[in-house]
Amino acid sequence: MTSPLISIITIVFNGERHLEQTIRSVLDQTYSNLQYIIIDGGSTDQTINIIKKYEKDIYFWISEKDKGISDAFNKGIARATGDIIGIINADDWYEPNTFEQIAVEMGDADICFGDVQFWKDEQKEFIQKGNLKLLSREITIIHPTVFVKRKIYETYGGFDLHYRCAMDYDLLLRLKVNKCKFKYLPKTLANMRWGGLSDSSWKTGCRETLEIKNKYLPDHKISHRIYYLKHISAIQIAKSLSQLKLGFITRIYRKIFSPVKKIYND
Repeated sequence: MTSPLISIITIVFNGERHLEQTIRSVLDQTYSNLQYIIIDGGSTDQTINIIKKYEKDIYFWISEKDKGISDAFNKGIARATGDIIGIINADDWYEPNTFEQIAVEMGDADICFGDVQFWKDEQKEFIQKGNLKLLSREITIIHPTVFVKRKIYETYGGFDLHYRCAMDYDLLLRLKVNKCKFKYLPKTLANMRWGGLSDSSWKTGCRETLEIKNKYLPDHKISHRIYYLKHISAIQIAKSLSQLKLGFITRIYRKIFSPVKKIYND
């Protein structure tokens, strides 16, 4: 059986601090039928030099201004010719053997996803388990763990340029309401650092998430609004507790009550 070609896309802008780790996590995989694409947004730091260091192993790269994250994602997808497409940003990195697992497990699924290890201040914080059932509430599938068949992008479209933070949620909920077949792998597939745009602009992300739910699930606008208010309140409380050095209370709550399973690295 022929191994499917996997296309991996990294988008980056002034990402000299962590880009090499991201690149190495792709190129050091044991899986050989790989196509790597890097979309740079016109970096002015050492990002381009880092890309050039690995140029011989990169299928395509470009450095030019774009219209935002969604535009950069879509540029990469347009260049990808693989059967399966994964996207990893320049602050994040894959676990070893991730591509091997995806190639074996994808089968007739349209989308595969797994668990993600979150890091804060270069320390492991918690593993978040992927959860398709709760996707209609909030983003419970984290994009560095997501692998999508190229034909699905061709059928249902890519990332919506309207969204600044929740473009991945828009895509995933669109695919779910269109009855695409998701497959969950109960394994840690990728690592993700706190501090990205969606983390620093969390209020924008919450507002966009509400808008997206109302767009795809319009019969539940009242419940969406109630959940939105509860969600932003919970985030504000968690941030306040953290500032007061009482973050352990949030951890206890998440371990016991949170519907999204988070395993802390205590």
